[in-house]
Amino acid sequence: MSKGTGLTTQQRWVLALTSLGSMVVALDSLVVATALTTIQEQLGASLADLEWTVNAYNLTFAVLMLSAAAAGDRWGRRRVFAGGFALFTLASAACALATSVDWLIAARAVQGVGAAVVMPLAMGLLGATFPPERRGWATGVFSSLTGLAVLSGPVVGGAITQGLDWHWVFWINVPVGLVLVPLTLKQIPESHGGNRRLDLVGAGLAAVALLGVVWALIRGPEVGWSTTEVLGSLVIGLIVGVAFVGWERRAPAPMLPLSLFKVRSFVAVNLAGLLLAAALIGTLFFLSQFVQVVLHDGPFAAGLRLLPWTATLFVIAPIAGRLVDRVGERPLVVLGLAAQGLGLLAVAALSANGLTYGELLAPMVIAGAGVSVAMTAAQSGAVAAVPGESVGVGSGVYGMTRQVGSVAGIAIAAAAFAWYGGYASPHEFERGFTAAMVIVGALSLAGAVAGAGLSPRAADRPSAMAMDRA
Repeated sequence: MSKGTGLTTQQRWVLALTSLGSMVVALDSLVVATALTTIQEQLGASLADLEWTVNAYNLTFAVLMLSAAAAGDRWGRRRVFAGGFALFTLASAACALATSVDWLIAARAVQGVGAAVVMPLAMGLLGATFPPERRGWATGVFSSLTGLAVLSGPVVGGAITQGLDWHWVFWINVPVGLVLVPLTLKQIPESHGGNRRLDLVGAGLAAVALLGVVWALIRGPEVGWSTTEVLGSLVIGLIVGVAFVGWERRAPAPMLPLSLFKVRSFVAVNLAGLLLAAALIGTLFFLSQFVQVVLHDGPFAAGLRLLPWTATLFVIAPIAGRLVDRVGERPLVVLGLAAQGLGLLAVAALSANGLTYGELLAPMVIAGAGVSVAMTAAQSGAVAAVPGESVGVGSGVYGMTRQVGSVAGIAIAAAAFAWYGGYASPHEFERGFTAAMVIVGALSLAGAVAGAGLSPRAADRPSAMAMDRA
Protein backbone atom coordinates (compact mmCIF):
# COMPACT_ATOMS: atom_id res chain seq x y z
CA MET A 1 0.00 0.00 0.00
CA SER A 2 1.13 3.54 -0.69
CA LYS A 3 1.98 5.52 2.43
CA GLY A 4 0.84 8.73 0.77
CA THR A 5 -2.64 7.73 -0.25
CA GLY A 6 -3.24 4.41 1.50
CA LEU A 7 -4.33 2.80 -1.80
CA THR A 8 -3.46 -0.67 -3.02
CA THR A 9 -2.31 -1.14 -6.59
CA GLN A 10 -5.66 -2.75 -7.38
CA GLN A 11 -7.58 0.22 -5.97
CA ARG A 12 -5.47 2.59 -8.06
CA TRP A 13 -6.34 0.68 -11.23
CA VAL A 14 -10.04 0.57 -10.40
CA LEU A 15 -10.17 4.28 -9.63
CA ALA A 16 -8.18 5.22 -12.75
CA LEU A 17 -10.06 3.02 -15.23
CA THR A 18 -13.58 3.65 -13.93
CA SER A 19 -12.90 7.40 -13.80
CA LEU A 20 -11.54 7.38 -17.35
CA GLY A 21 -14.53 5.45 -18.66
CA SER A 22 -17.00 7.69 -16.85
CA MET A 23 -15.18 10.82 -18.01
CA VAL A 24 -15.29 9.86 -21.70
CA VAL A 25 -18.97 8.89 -21.50
CA ALA A 26 -19.87 12.11 -19.66
CA LEU A 27 -17.86 14.21 -22.10
CA ASP A 28 -19.76 12.79 -25.07
CA SER A 29 -23.10 13.91 -23.65
CA LEU A 30 -22.24 17.55 -24.49
CA VAL A 31 -19.04 17.54 -26.55
CA VAL A 32 -21.10 17.46 -29.76
CA ALA A 33 -22.94 20.70 -28.91
CA THR A 34 -20.40 23.09 -30.44
CA ALA A 35 -20.02 20.90 -33.54
CA LEU A 36 -23.70 21.06 -34.49
CA THR A 37 -23.39 24.03 -36.87
CA THR A 38 -20.64 22.30 -38.86
CA ILE A 39 -22.61 19.04 -38.91
CA GLN A 40 -25.65 20.91 -40.19
CA GLU A 41 -23.65 22.43 -43.05
CA GLN A 42 -21.88 19.23 -44.10
CA LEU A 43 -24.78 16.77 -43.70
CA GLY A 44 -27.67 19.09 -44.56
CA ALA A 45 -29.37 18.51 -41.21
CA SER A 46 -32.57 20.23 -40.14
CA LEU A 47 -33.09 21.77 -36.70
CA ALA A 48 -34.98 18.65 -35.57
CA ASP A 49 -32.13 16.47 -36.85
CA LEU A 50 -29.63 18.44 -34.80
CA GLU A 51 -31.77 18.12 -31.68
CA TRP A 52 -31.93 14.35 -32.08
CA THR A 53 -28.18 14.19 -32.57
CA VAL A 54 -28.02 15.18 -28.92
CA ASN A 55 -31.24 13.60 -27.66
CA ALA A 56 -30.74 10.13 -29.18
CA TYR A 57 -27.72 9.69 -26.93
CA ASN A 58 -29.46 10.98 -23.80
CA LEU A 59 -32.59 8.93 -24.46
CA THR A 60 -30.96 5.49 -24.69
CA PHE A 61 -28.59 6.48 -21.89
CA ALA A 62 -31.51 7.20 -19.55
CA VAL A 63 -33.78 4.26 -20.35
CA LEU A 64 -31.18 1.47 -20.20
CA MET A 65 -29.07 2.29 -17.13
CA LEU A 66 -31.22 0.27 -14.75
CA SER A 67 -31.18 -2.81 -16.97
CA ALA A 68 -27.43 -2.48 -17.46
CA ALA A 69 -26.82 -2.35 -13.71
CA ALA A 70 -28.87 -5.52 -13.25
CA ALA A 71 -26.94 -7.25 -16.02
CA GLY A 72 -23.67 -6.31 -14.33
CA ASP A 73 -24.84 -7.74 -11.01
CA ARG A 74 -25.80 -10.97 -12.74
CA TRP A 75 -22.96 -11.55 -15.21
CA GLY A 76 -20.12 -9.64 -13.55
CA ARG A 77 -19.55 -5.92 -13.28
CA ARG A 78 -16.07 -5.99 -14.80
CA ARG A 79 -17.14 -8.09 -17.79
CA VAL A 80 -20.23 -6.00 -18.54
CA PHE A 81 -18.35 -2.71 -18.00
CA ALA A 82 -15.70 -3.74 -20.52
CA GLY A 83 -18.35 -4.91 -23.00
CA GLY A 84 -20.26 -1.64 -22.64
CA PHE A 85 -17.18 0.46 -23.35
CA ALA A 86 -16.30 -1.73 -26.32
CA LEU A 87 -19.78 -1.04 -27.75
CA PHE A 88 -19.36 2.68 -27.00
CA THR A 89 -16.04 2.66 -28.87
CA LEU A 90 -17.50 0.95 -31.95
CA ALA A 91 -20.45 3.35 -31.97
CA SER A 92 -18.04 6.31 -31.73
CA ALA A 93 -16.27 5.08 -34.86
CA ALA A 94 -19.66 4.72 -36.58
CA CYS A 95 -20.48 8.34 -35.64
CA ALA A 96 -17.17 9.53 -37.08
CA LEU A 97 -17.82 7.63 -40.33
CA ALA A 98 -21.39 8.93 -40.73
CA THR A 99 -22.22 10.26 -44.19
CA SER A 100 -25.84 11.18 -43.42
CA VAL A 101 -27.66 12.65 -40.47
CA ASP A 102 -29.83 9.53 -40.08
CA TRP A 103 -26.70 7.40 -39.81
CA LEU A 104 -25.27 9.80 -37.22
CA ILE A 105 -28.44 9.78 -35.10
CA ALA A 106 -28.61 5.96 -35.16
CA ALA A 107 -24.95 5.68 -34.15
CA ARG A 108 -25.48 8.22 -31.35
CA ALA A 109 -28.33 6.07 -30.02
CA VAL A 110 -26.00 3.03 -29.91
CA GLN A 111 -23.40 5.19 -28.19
CA GLY A 112 -26.02 5.88 -25.54
CA VAL A 113 -26.52 2.14 -25.02
CA GLY A 114 -22.81 1.73 -24.32
CA ALA A 115 -22.84 4.76 -22.02
CA ALA A 116 -25.80 3.34 -20.11
CA VAL A 117 -23.70 0.26 -19.35
CA VAL A 118 -20.49 2.07 -18.44
CA MET A 119 -21.76 4.67 -15.97
CA PRO A 120 -23.60 2.54 -13.36
CA LEU A 121 -21.04 -0.25 -13.58
CA ALA A 122 -18.21 2.24 -13.01
CA MET A 123 -19.87 3.34 -9.77
CA GLY A 124 -20.62 -0.27 -8.87
CA LEU A 125 -16.98 -1.33 -9.34
CA LEU A 126 -15.84 1.66 -7.31
CA GLY A 127 -18.23 0.86 -4.47
CA ALA A 128 -17.22 -2.81 -4.44
CA THR A 129 -13.48 -2.03 -4.31
CA PHE A 130 -13.24 0.72 -1.69
CA PRO A 131 -14.24 0.21 1.96
CA PRO A 132 -16.80 2.63 3.44
CA GLU A 133 -14.16 4.75 5.18
CA ARG A 134 -12.37 5.44 1.86
CA ARG A 135 -15.32 5.40 -0.49
CA GLY A 136 -16.10 9.10 -0.07
CA TRP A 137 -12.59 10.13 -1.08
CA ALA A 138 -12.61 7.81 -4.10
CA THR A 139 -16.02 9.10 -5.13
CA GLY A 140 -14.67 12.64 -4.85
CA VAL A 141 -11.91 11.92 -7.37
CA PHE A 142 -14.37 10.08 -9.61
CA SER A 143 -16.88 12.94 -9.35
CA SER A 144 -14.35 15.68 -10.05
CA LEU A 145 -13.26 14.04 -13.31
CA THR A 146 -16.78 13.10 -14.38
CA GLY A 147 -18.22 16.51 -13.56
CA LEU A 148 -15.34 18.33 -15.21
CA ALA A 149 -15.90 16.27 -18.36
CA VAL A 150 -19.60 17.20 -18.43
CA LEU A 151 -19.03 20.90 -17.99
CA SER A 152 -16.00 21.10 -20.30
CA GLY A 153 -17.82 19.34 -23.14
CA PRO A 154 -18.69 22.50 -25.10
CA VAL A 155 -15.17 23.97 -24.96
CA VAL A 156 -13.53 20.64 -25.86
CA GLY A 157 -15.96 20.16 -28.75
CA GLY A 158 -15.37 23.71 -29.96
CA ALA A 159 -11.61 23.33 -29.84
CA ILE A 160 -11.66 20.01 -31.72
CA THR A 161 -14.14 21.20 -34.34
CA GLN A 162 -12.25 24.44 -34.91
CA GLY A 163 -8.77 22.92 -34.84
CA LEU A 164 -9.43 19.62 -36.62
CA ASP A 165 -12.85 18.51 -37.88
CA TRP A 166 -16.19 17.53 -36.30
CA HIS A 167 -15.49 13.84 -36.99
CA TRP A 168 -12.64 13.97 -34.45
CA VAL A 169 -15.15 14.70 -31.70
CA PHE A 170 -15.92 10.97 -32.02
CA TRP A 171 -12.60 9.60 -33.27
CA ILE A 172 -10.85 10.57 -30.02
CA ASN A 173 -12.90 7.92 -28.18
CA VAL A 174 -11.49 5.06 -30.24
CA PRO A 175 -7.89 4.95 -28.91
CA VAL A 176 -9.23 5.34 -25.37
CA GLY A 177 -11.40 2.27 -25.88
CA LEU A 178 -8.56 0.25 -27.38
CA VAL A 179 -6.55 0.86 -24.20
CA LEU A 180 -9.27 0.84 -21.54
CA VAL A 181 -11.06 -2.41 -22.46
CA PRO A 182 -8.06 -4.79 -22.23
CA LEU A 183 -6.72 -3.03 -19.13
CA THR A 184 -10.10 -3.40 -17.44
CA LEU A 185 -10.17 -7.14 -18.09
CA LYS A 186 -6.61 -7.49 -16.82
CA GLN A 187 -6.42 -5.14 -13.83
CA ILE A 188 -9.93 -4.91 -12.30
CA PRO A 189 -11.20 -7.80 -10.15
CA GLU A 190 -14.60 -9.26 -10.96
CA SER A 191 -17.53 -8.58 -8.63
CA HIS A 192 -21.19 -9.56 -8.63
CA GLY A 193 -24.35 -8.33 -6.95
CA GLY A 194 -25.91 -11.67 -6.12
CA ASN A 195 -26.61 -14.72 -8.25
CA ARG A 196 -30.05 -13.64 -9.42
CA ARG A 197 -31.79 -14.43 -12.68
CA LEU A 198 -32.02 -11.47 -15.04
CA ASP A 199 -35.52 -10.04 -14.85
CA LEU A 200 -36.21 -9.65 -18.58
CA VAL A 201 -39.88 -8.72 -18.11
CA GLY A 202 -38.96 -6.10 -15.53
CA ALA A 203 -36.17 -4.75 -17.73
CA GLY A 204 -38.55 -4.42 -20.68
CA LEU A 205 -41.26 -2.70 -18.65
CA ALA A 206 -38.73 -0.29 -17.11
CA ALA A 207 -37.31 0.60 -20.53
CA VAL A 208 -40.77 1.27 -22.03
CA ALA A 209 -41.89 3.31 -19.01
CA LEU A 210 -38.79 5.46 -19.04
CA LEU A 211 -38.90 5.80 -22.82
CA GLY A 212 -42.45 7.15 -22.61
CA VAL A 213 -41.65 9.71 -19.92
CA VAL A 214 -38.32 10.81 -21.41
CA TRP A 215 -39.79 11.04 -24.92
CA ALA A 216 -42.49 13.36 -23.60
CA LEU A 217 -39.91 15.55 -21.85
CA ILE A 218 -37.78 15.79 -24.98
CA ARG A 219 -40.61 16.38 -27.45
CA GLY A 220 -42.75 18.68 -25.29
CA PRO A 221 -40.83 21.91 -25.97
CA GLU A 222 -40.68 21.14 -29.71
CA VAL A 223 -44.25 20.07 -30.56
CA GLY A 224 -46.22 21.36 -27.56
CA TRP A 225 -47.04 19.89 -24.18
CA SER A 226 -50.75 19.46 -24.97
CA THR A 227 -50.28 17.51 -28.21
CA THR A 228 -51.53 13.95 -28.58
CA GLU A 229 -47.97 12.71 -29.09
CA VAL A 230 -46.63 14.19 -25.84
CA LEU A 231 -49.66 13.45 -23.66
CA GLY A 232 -50.00 9.95 -25.10
CA SER A 233 -46.31 9.22 -24.54
CA LEU A 234 -46.50 10.45 -20.96
CA VAL A 235 -49.66 8.44 -20.19
CA ILE A 236 -48.16 5.27 -21.69
CA GLY A 237 -44.99 5.79 -19.70
CA LEU A 238 -46.89 6.23 -16.44
CA ILE A 239 -49.20 3.25 -17.05
CA VAL A 240 -46.30 0.97 -17.91
CA GLY A 241 -44.45 2.35 -14.87
CA VAL A 242 -47.32 1.23 -12.64
CA ALA A 243 -47.22 -2.17 -14.36
CA PHE A 244 -43.48 -2.35 -13.70
CA VAL A 245 -44.02 -1.75 -9.97
CA GLY A 246 -46.74 -4.40 -9.93
CA TRP A 247 -44.51 -6.93 -11.67
CA GLU A 248 -41.54 -6.21 -9.38
CA ARG A 249 -43.73 -6.88 -6.34
CA ARG A 250 -44.39 -10.47 -7.41
CA ALA A 251 -41.39 -11.32 -9.63
CA PRO A 252 -39.34 -14.27 -8.30
CA ALA A 253 -36.08 -12.40 -9.03
CA PRO A 254 -36.95 -8.68 -9.32
CA MET A 255 -34.56 -6.42 -11.21
CA LEU A 256 -35.28 -3.61 -8.74
CA PRO A 257 -35.89 -4.81 -5.17
CA LEU A 258 -38.64 -2.48 -4.00
CA SER A 259 -37.41 -2.92 -0.43
CA LEU A 260 -34.70 -0.39 -1.32
CA PHE A 261 -37.38 2.30 -1.39
CA LYS A 262 -38.17 1.61 2.25
CA VAL A 263 -34.81 3.21 3.03
CA ARG A 264 -35.36 6.92 3.52
CA SER A 265 -31.82 7.86 2.48
CA PHE A 266 -32.12 5.97 -0.82
CA VAL A 267 -35.29 7.83 -1.77
CA ALA A 268 -33.88 11.17 -0.63
CA VAL A 269 -30.57 10.86 -2.47
CA ASN A 270 -32.27 9.91 -5.74
CA LEU A 271 -34.68 12.84 -5.56
CA ALA A 272 -31.82 15.20 -4.68
CA GLY A 273 -29.73 13.76 -7.55
CA LEU A 274 -32.56 14.24 -10.04
CA LEU A 275 -33.02 17.89 -9.05
CA LEU A 276 -29.25 18.47 -8.98
CA ALA A 277 -28.88 17.18 -12.54
CA ALA A 278 -31.93 19.14 -13.73
CA ALA A 279 -30.49 22.40 -12.41
CA LEU A 280 -26.93 21.68 -13.55
CA ILE A 281 -27.66 20.70 -17.15
CA GLY A 282 -30.41 23.31 -17.53
CA THR A 283 -27.91 25.95 -16.43
CA LEU A 284 -25.16 24.73 -18.75
CA PHE A 285 -27.55 24.61 -21.71
CA PHE A 286 -28.51 28.29 -21.39
CA LEU A 287 -25.40 29.81 -19.80
CA SER A 288 -23.19 28.68 -22.69
CA GLN A 289 -25.68 30.26 -25.12
CA PHE A 290 -25.93 33.46 -23.05
CA VAL A 291 -22.20 34.04 -23.33
CA GLN A 292 -22.45 33.71 -27.11
CA VAL A 293 -25.73 35.53 -27.82
CA VAL A 294 -25.60 38.36 -25.26
CA LEU A 295 -21.85 38.73 -24.62
CA HIS A 296 -21.03 37.99 -28.30
CA ASP A 297 -18.34 35.33 -27.82
CA GLY A 298 -17.67 32.45 -30.20
CA PRO A 299 -18.18 28.79 -29.14
CA PHE A 300 -14.59 28.18 -28.06
CA ALA A 301 -14.30 31.51 -26.24
CA ALA A 302 -17.66 30.83 -24.56
CA GLY A 303 -16.30 27.58 -23.19
CA LEU A 304 -13.27 29.39 -21.79
CA ARG A 305 -15.55 31.96 -20.14
CA LEU A 306 -17.20 29.13 -18.19
CA LEU A 307 -13.93 27.95 -16.66
CA PRO A 308 -14.44 29.80 -13.34
CA TRP A 309 -17.54 27.61 -12.95
CA THR A 310 -16.12 24.33 -14.24
CA ALA A 311 -12.76 24.57 -12.46
CA THR A 312 -14.47 24.43 -9.07
CA LEU A 313 -15.35 20.78 -9.70
CA PHE A 314 -11.73 19.78 -10.17
CA VAL A 315 -10.58 21.68 -7.06
CA ILE A 316 -13.45 21.15 -4.62
CA ALA A 317 -14.83 17.67 -5.35
CA PRO A 318 -11.82 15.78 -3.88
CA ILE A 319 -11.99 17.96 -0.75
CA ALA A 320 -15.71 17.27 -0.53
CA GLY A 321 -14.99 13.54 -0.76
CA ARG A 322 -12.82 13.71 2.33
CA LEU A 323 -15.47 15.75 4.14
CA VAL A 324 -18.06 13.06 3.33
CA ASP A 325 -15.95 10.52 5.21
CA ARG A 326 -15.95 12.82 8.26
CA VAL A 327 -19.39 14.43 8.44
CA GLY A 328 -21.58 12.28 6.19
CA GLU A 329 -23.52 13.13 3.05
CA ARG A 330 -26.57 15.03 4.34
CA PRO A 331 -25.00 18.37 5.34
CA LEU A 332 -22.94 18.52 2.15
CA VAL A 333 -25.88 17.74 -0.15
CA VAL A 334 -28.05 20.35 1.59
CA LEU A 335 -25.43 23.10 1.78
CA GLY A 336 -24.08 22.39 -1.71
CA LEU A 337 -27.45 22.55 -3.45
CA ALA A 338 -28.45 25.60 -1.42
CA ALA A 339 -25.26 27.37 -2.53
CA GLN A 340 -25.90 26.41 -6.15
CA GLY A 341 -29.46 27.68 -5.91
CA LEU A 342 -28.46 31.01 -4.39
CA GLY A 343 -25.72 31.47 -6.99
CA LEU A 344 -28.12 30.83 -9.86
CA LEU A 345 -30.78 33.11 -8.41
CA ALA A 346 -28.12 35.81 -8.14
CA VAL A 347 -27.38 35.33 -11.85
CA ALA A 348 -31.10 35.71 -12.57
CA ALA A 349 -31.37 38.90 -10.50
CA LEU A 350 -28.33 40.47 -12.16
CA SER A 351 -29.36 39.47 -15.69
CA ALA A 352 -32.74 41.17 -15.28
CA ASN A 353 -30.94 44.54 -15.35
CA GLY A 354 -28.21 43.71 -17.84
CA LEU A 355 -25.24 41.52 -16.94
CA THR A 356 -21.54 41.87 -17.68
CA TYR A 357 -19.08 38.99 -17.52
CA GLY A 358 -17.39 40.51 -14.48
CA GLU A 359 -20.67 40.49 -12.57
CA LEU A 360 -21.18 36.85 -13.55
CA LEU A 361 -17.95 35.62 -11.98
CA ALA A 362 -18.86 35.55 -8.27
CA PRO A 363 -22.26 33.82 -8.72
CA MET A 364 -20.63 31.29 -11.07
CA VAL A 365 -17.98 30.38 -8.51
CA ILE A 366 -20.58 30.08 -5.71
CA ALA A 367 -22.84 27.89 -7.84
CA GLY A 368 -19.91 25.79 -9.07
CA ALA A 369 -18.56 25.24 -5.58
CA GLY A 370 -22.03 24.24 -4.39
CA VAL A 371 -22.65 21.68 -7.10
CA SER A 372 -19.11 20.28 -6.65
CA VAL A 373 -19.84 19.56 -2.99
CA ALA A 374 -23.38 18.27 -3.58
CA MET A 375 -22.50 16.04 -6.54
CA THR A 376 -19.75 14.25 -4.64
CA ALA A 377 -21.86 13.75 -1.52
CA ALA A 378 -24.91 12.57 -3.47
CA GLN A 379 -22.94 9.99 -5.45
CA SER A 380 -21.41 8.68 -2.24
CA GLY A 381 -24.85 8.57 -0.64
CA ALA A 382 -26.31 6.58 -3.52
CA VAL A 383 -23.76 3.82 -2.95
CA ALA A 384 -23.80 3.96 0.86
CA ALA A 385 -27.61 3.82 1.10
CA VAL A 386 -27.83 0.23 -0.16
CA PRO A 387 -26.33 -3.10 1.02
CA GLY A 388 -23.18 -4.33 -0.68
CA GLU A 389 -24.92 -6.86 -2.90
CA SER A 390 -27.19 -4.12 -4.29
CA VAL A 391 -24.52 -1.51 -5.07
CA GLY A 392 -24.90 -2.06 -8.82
CA VAL A 393 -28.68 -1.71 -8.75
CA GLY A 394 -28.50 1.28 -6.43
CA SER A 395 -25.98 3.09 -8.60
CA GLY A 396 -28.03 2.25 -11.69
CA VAL A 397 -31.15 3.80 -10.19
CA TYR A 398 -29.20 6.90 -9.19
CA GLY A 399 -27.62 7.24 -12.63
CA MET A 400 -31.00 6.79 -14.30
CA THR A 401 -32.65 9.48 -12.18
CA ARG A 402 -29.80 11.89 -12.98
CA GLN A 403 -30.21 11.31 -16.73
CA VAL A 404 -33.97 11.80 -16.52
CA GLY A 405 -33.28 14.91 -14.44
CA SER A 406 -30.97 16.25 -17.16
CA VAL A 407 -33.68 15.91 -19.80
CA ALA A 408 -36.29 17.36 -17.46
CA GLY A 409 -34.08 20.30 -16.51
CA ILE A 410 -33.57 21.38 -20.11
CA ALA A 411 -37.27 20.89 -20.89
CA ILE A 412 -38.51 22.92 -17.90
CA ALA A 413 -35.93 25.68 -18.30
CA ALA A 414 -36.63 25.83 -22.05
CA ALA A 415 -40.36 26.20 -21.41
CA ALA A 416 -39.70 29.17 -19.11
CA PHE A 417 -37.25 30.64 -21.63
CA ALA A 418 -39.75 30.36 -24.50
CA TRP A 419 -42.57 31.85 -22.41
CA TYR A 420 -40.66 35.02 -21.51
CA GLY A 421 -38.10 35.40 -24.30
CA GLY A 422 -36.62 33.98 -27.47
CA TYR A 423 -33.86 34.29 -30.04
CA ALA A 424 -35.13 37.33 -31.98
CA SER A 425 -32.65 39.69 -30.27
CA PRO A 426 -30.06 39.67 -27.48
CA HIS A 427 -32.50 41.61 -25.27
CA GLU A 428 -35.25 39.03 -25.84
CA PHE A 429 -32.80 36.21 -25.16
CA GLU A 430 -31.78 37.90 -21.91
CA ARG A 431 -35.42 38.03 -20.74
CA GLY A 432 -35.84 34.33 -21.39
CA PHE A 433 -32.48 33.60 -19.78
CA THR A 434 -33.53 35.37 -16.59
CA ALA A 435 -36.67 33.20 -16.37
CA ALA A 436 -34.67 30.03 -17.01
CA MET A 437 -32.18 30.91 -14.25
CA VAL A 438 -35.02 31.44 -11.78
CA ILE A 439 -36.29 27.95 -12.61
CA VAL A 440 -32.93 26.19 -12.24
CA GLY A 441 -32.25 28.10 -9.03
CA ALA A 442 -35.59 26.93 -7.63
CA LEU A 443 -34.82 23.34 -8.68
CA SER A 444 -31.52 23.52 -6.77
CA LEU A 445 -33.23 24.75 -3.60
CA ALA A 446 -35.82 21.97 -3.93
CA GLY A 447 -32.93 19.51 -4.15
CA ALA A 448 -31.51 20.90 -0.91
CA VAL A 449 -34.85 20.22 0.78
CA ALA A 450 -34.86 16.66 -0.60
CA GLY A 451 -31.29 16.14 0.64
CA ALA A 452 -32.43 16.80 4.20
CA GLY A 453 -34.00 13.33 4.11
CA LEU A 454 -30.59 11.63 4.11
CA SER A 455 -29.27 10.01 7.27
CA PRO A 456 -27.16 12.44 9.33
CA ARG A 457 -23.88 10.56 8.96
CA ALA A 458 -22.56 7.87 6.65
CA ALA A 459 -21.70 5.75 9.67
CA ASP A 460 -25.33 5.69 10.72
CA ARG A 461 -26.58 4.24 7.45
CA PRO A 462 -26.20 0.47 8.07
CA SER A 463 -28.13 0.65 11.34
CA ALA A 464 -30.73 2.88 9.74
CA MET A 465 -31.16 0.37 6.95
CA ALA A 466 -31.51 -2.46 9.42
CA MET A 467 -34.23 -0.57 11.25
CA ASP A 468 -36.04 0.16 7.99
CA ARG A 469 -35.94 -3.49 6.99
CA ALA A 470 -37.02 -4.77 10.38
